[in-house]
Amino acid sequence: MKKNRLSKSLLGITLSVSLLASANLFVGTQSAHAANSTASITAASTAVSGKANSIISTGEQYLGVKYSFGSQKGRTNTFDCSSFTQYVYGKNGINLPRSSKQQSQVGTYVPRSQLQPGDLVFFYSPIHHVGIYIGNGKILHTYGSPGVTISDMNSGWWSRNYKTARRVIN
Repeated sequence: MKKNRLSKSLLGITLSVSLLASANLFVGTQSAHAANSTASITAASTAVSGKANSIISTGEQYLGVKYSFGSQKGRTNTFDCSSFTQYVYGKNGINLPRSSKQQSQVGTYVPRSQLQPGDLVFFYSPIHHVGIYIGNGKILHTYGSPGVTISDMNSGWWSRNYKTARRVIN
């Protein structure tokens, strides 16, 4: 009888060790797949945020450049809002149409609560102003006497007249 109990105990221990080893192998494989998926998502996010950072950096080089309504495409000594975004995104490999209204129809819609740096933000109805969302409620754009500037879109005129946003960075 003692021999039978010993055999059953050994069999139980062996079975438990086998199940534990199988579970660890399964969990390890799942963790490896999760790590690979996370790495892919992180790489894609980094590419998007890298492009957004490049766009913002390009635009910031023009802080203070004068505003002039109807500035010609490609000019860098003056900009209007849409020639500014067209130029800055173009320098980063993204072609945009010329007017803010046309720009408001490219890319994909983004709710205000989900804005990310590099998104185009549009103001007034009908749309007649565009800027680049740079994060923390700030936009890089050009208008009137400040020329190319950074404004808080969560206060004043910009908050009251926000209309929509589009994501053009893939």
